[in-house]
Amino acid sequence: MPWNNDGPENGSGGGNQGGRSPWGNPGGGPQNPRPSGPQGPWGGGGQRGPTPPDIDEVIARAQSFLRGFLPGGGGNGGGQGGRKQASGAGGRGLLLLVVLVIGGWLASGFYRVQPDEQGVVLRFGAFNRTTFPGLNYHIPWPVESVLRPAVTRINRVEVGYRTAGGDARITNGRDLSVRDVPEESLMLTGDENIIDINFAVFWRINDASAYLFNTRNPATIVKWASESVMREVIGKTPIQPALTDARAQIEAQVLRGVQDIMTQYGSGVEITQVQLQKVDPPAAVIDSFRDVQRANTDADRMRNEAQAYHNDIVPRARGDAARLVAEADAARQSSVAESKGQAARFLSVLAAYQAAKDVTAQRLYIETMQEILRHTPAVIVDDRLQGIVPFLPLTEGLRAPVPAPAAPRPATPTTGAPAR
Repeated sequence: MPWNNDGPENGSGGGNQGGRSPWGNPGGGPQNPRPSGPQGPWGGGGQRGPTPPDIDEVIARAQSFLRGFLPGGGGNGGGQGGRKQASGAGGRGLLLLVVLVIGGWLASGFYRVQPDEQGVVLRFGAFNRTTFPGLNYHIPWPVESVLRPAVTRINRVEVGYRTAGGDARITNGRDLSVRDVPEESLMLTGDENIIDINFAVFWRINDASAYLFNTRNPATIVKWASESVMREVIGKTPIQPALTDARAQIEAQVLRGVQDIMTQYGSGVEITQVQLQKVDPPAAVIDSFRDVQRANTDADRMRNEAQAYHNDIVPRARGDAARLVAEADAARQSSVAESKGQAARFLSVLAAYQAAKDVTAQRLYIETMQEILRHTPAVIVDDRLQGIVPFLPLTEGLRAPVPAPAAPRPATPTTGAPAR
């Protein structure tokens, strides 16, 4: 055993023929019998009692024992037996080291995919499979490796401007944190005008494997495709709608166009939103465009006021015209009905006159006189009075009072029979 320094097996029999215990105390053997009597726990004779071991020697022997399990760490004993024991201990140490290395290599295959990520496992650099959030395992490097792109994060691409980092600073109405890029923002409209457009495109990954392997730089492709589609859409749109009410339509058309291009490339990118940030005329002529815009606004306001007046006066005129037509129609119907009634009455009187001429003539005379006297004031004058013309208004109860004459006149009857 590696505890022995000398012994009959190693061929180095010194003055001490007996073996030694692991702690260096004399041991029993055929040539060196132990003294009779009780022995202590540390190999001492029973005559002297228990003898404690040397601490330094215990530590040294423990270190020597551990070195025996490591490669090249043989024991202190000489001879062939010692070399065999050292070789066996070195083999066990090497095996333990290999097991630990293999275990660590296998354990390195565990990896975690975060909730906003998607795992893409590569086998010898080629796509093999896709893993989902949670704890997963792959064959350790160099056989397999894993990429974990964030698939739920919304990415932003700016076209026509760049946003600087840090807090925004505004001076004279200008945001110093935003830098214009005229070579991207100036575009030609459908009516051959120049317009300055800044817009942002928002996108995310919807297929991690296609995103990683089908295109080299998806963000740059999104930017170039967005600028190209925006120029195409603006080139078909007049400047006035582009500045006013066609913004939502432009955003929708650009989104569809960019998504078609990215789908055709198989980039694994989904365009979520296109947002126009600024749509203005070029800075050199923006004041003139604003004057025109104000004039157009005034024209629209006056047009709206005229339309409101039209909507107010026309219905009233139509109502008055309808009322006049209705009144005229009513008068026509009344006149026709009255004429028909008079004609019917005349015909009935004519029939009665033809049947009895005298009676009918007398009746007609009486009715005519009655009608005349009903509307004519009657005055009775006494011819015996002188100077004053007394009269008695007989029709006072039939009609309104008749004013007195302006000057006295001779006492002559005006109407009716002479006074009695």
